[in-house]
Amino acid sequence: MAATRLELNLMRLLSRCEALAAERRDPEEWRLEKYVAALEDMLRELKKQSSKPAPELLNEYSRKVDFLKGLLEAEKLSSSTEKALANQFLAPGRTPTTAKERTPATKTVHLQTKARCTGQMRSELLGTVCPCKSPFLPLCSCRGLTSDEKQSAVELDAVLQHHQDMQEKLAEEMLSLARSLKNNTLAAQNVIKQDNQTLSHSLRMADQNFEKLKDESDRLEQHAKKSVNWLLWIMLIVVCFIFISMILFIRIFPKLK
Repeated sequence: MAATRLELNLMRLLSRCEALAAERRDPEEWRLEKYVAALEDMLRELKKQSSKPAPELLNEYSRKVDFLKGLLEAEKLSSSTEKALANQFLAPGRTPTTAKERTPATKTVHLQTKARCTGQMRSELLGTVCPCKSPFLPLCSCRGLTSDEKQSAVELDAVLQHHQDMQEKLAEEMLSLARSLKNNTLAAQNVIKQDNQTLSHSLRMADQNFEKLKDESDRLEQHAKKSVNWLLWIMLIVVCFIFISMILFIRIFPKLK
């Protein structure tokens, strides 16, 4: 189905917001926040339309808008530790917004933001501030640091990388468990569906057998009634025959004197 005008505008504004989020912004920058608010309104209007996109695409739009909104909220936090923790819970988009992107822009923004928060947190822990103000350069490349501080920076990087690897491994295990749970649920659903079909078939067969048994019972009852009637008539005929025979016998053979 072709994209509507509202969906095209949403995609253009979303791509613009992703580009703004990837840039280094001044604290007084207000455009991204206004754009994200406009994205939320457009997304609500898109969900209300009759010719709305597929549910998977709507979920992807919602995921990206929620990511940008959470990114703005994380930037408002005062501590770099809180910012790093808030960024850990952000979920970027899974698919590119435009055809020109090879990887989702929100994923790139997420990695940049994590690197920026890690650099700020490392600077706070070591009590130094990088003169170049760049979160993407290693701290040991800045001037004025001793060898001990450089060693501490390297050790801190190793610890942070270890924790990040553990979190990624844990996320993969959770995804694997979720897939396994989904497969088990689908298998149980299929088994229950088959059992329900077997039970329905058994109930239908039981109803049919009951109807047949009822018909046979009625026929047997009618047959029994007919048999009783014929037997009664035969007995009456036999009794009458014996009675007449006795009378004739008495008439033919009189009493001896």
